Amino acid sequence: MSAFSPSLPPHALNQRGLMLLDRGQKEAALQDFDRAIAAQPGFAFAHNNRGRALTLLGREQEALESFERAVALDPTLPDAFGAAAQLALHLCDWKRVETIARELPRHVGLGENIPPFVLMGYSDDAQLQLQCARSDITARFPALSPLWQGENYRHTRIRLAYISSDFRQHAVAAQLVDLVERHDRRHFEVIGIATTPDDGSALRARLARGFDQFHQTSHHDPLGAAALVRRLEVDVLVDLNGHTNQDNFAVLAQRPAPVQAGWLGYAGTSGADFLDGIIVDRIVAPDPVEFSEKTFLLPGGFYACDTTRPVPAAPSRREAGLPEDGFVFCSFNNPWKFTAPVFDIWMRLLWQVPGSVLWLRNGKTTDTLRAAAQARGIDPSRLVFADRVAADAHIARQQLAGLFLDTLPYNAHATACDALWAGLPVLTRRGNAFAARVAASLLTAAGLPELITGTAEEYEALALALARDPARLKALRDRLAANRATAPLFDTPRLARELEAAYREMLSSPARA
Repeated sequence: MSAFSPSLPPHALNQRGLMLLDRGQKEAALQDFDRAIAAQPGFAFAHNNRGRALTLLGREQEALESFERAVALDPTLPDAFGAAAQLALHLCDWKRVETIARELPRHVGLGENIPPFVLMGYSDDAQLQLQCARSDITARFPALSPLWQGENYRHTRIRLAYISSDFRQHAVAAQLVDLVERHDRRHFEVIGIATTPDDGSALRARLARGFDQFHQTSHHDPLGAAALVRRLEVDVLVDLNGHTNQDNFAVLAQRPAPVQAGWLGYAGTSGADFLDGIIVDRIVAPDPVEFSEKTFLLPGGFYACDTTRPVPAAPSRREAGLPEDGFVFCSFNNPWKFTAPVFDIWMRLLWQVPGSVLWLRNGKTTDTLRAAAQARGIDPSRLVFADRVAADAHIARQQLAGLFLDTLPYNAHATACDALWAGLPVLTRRGNAFAARVAASLLTAAGLPELITGTAEEYEALALALARDPARLKALRDRLAANRATAPLFDTPRLARELEAAYREMLSSPARA
């Protein structure tokens, strides 16, 4: 009898599909889920798992439909609603996004396991984000006996460790590397803990060189990684993931260090009682009640930028795929951050600025966005899509744009920092929660606070005014270029000293044993 015999009962097919999925055999797993559904069409778990397999296979539209079917069959099914919410964002399916946005608060209120990072794409309600994060942590992590039992290490230098799954060719690594190199080694021993394998990139190699110790823990389970932190007698453990892919909460939940804090890689609260602090500034975190952690405010801004990067000469517009003339609006954010209201504003700007174009990232949503432009009366050819290039080439080509248009409720973060480093002004609308206020923090730290708006109407009006006033825009660009030498955003030694002061403050009132 074949190993994939349809004579197996639906539940057995579903279980075998899950085992195959865990082994990376996505196509074989999908076949088992399909067979289970054929035998039992109302099998909600099989529809949910089919959606997981399709997502891993890159068949996102089909996956979305499978998750929606699972929710329809069993509205209480864990994960299916959150998975559908995430895919709707990634597909720029704004009709579904609108429907899901209305339903999300109810799901969060019921304590359902909605991914906190997904919620940020829908809502900048900080209290809702806190509730969502707490529910996620409670569902995933029972209370554990701490590995650190209150010992006072009394090291000559503070042992500071950064833990991340993104110590590879990734935005977080690119932001962090200059900072790591500039920590004060007289008073700090700086340790890197990479939870993912070496990707062979130059960035990973530079990071590894920059740390005093660099450990790869991808071969460890979470307990093994936590035990390593404890053996290293780390004083301050800084998590750079938060609620992002391949998070470190299973390590942190075991309390391997006396002080554990979040910073940089996730723009929100963890909701976890095993994180003591979060490193922020007054703009992104004006109200401490929005956080489960104690907020530690950096005076010059919380963000890190690699100021060792060159800004190469810009290519020609032809080389970049742009028309020879006409104003260039751009938004190099990931398209999942785009929303229908923001896109409506962008299309009105194109309508009001003859000959202008909107420069975006090329990807799976390219055809969807072209269709959305056409539906709003804009020639789809006025959307220009940029292919992925090396980091230095991307910095260089951004100098060809006139204005970077930010998104809400999830701002540009590393993308905005890159634009500002390239000399490209960024226009943002400040929202209510951390992720919706990052660009405002960056602009303040870069010395361009006048590019922060408070309403959609102000955002649209200022974008139009700048596009119509080359002299005003040039003055902003000139000031941004001058500020590269003096502004807090680009002063990594300053950031290192301010972070070190925060770490000392954390150690002055360590976590309970």
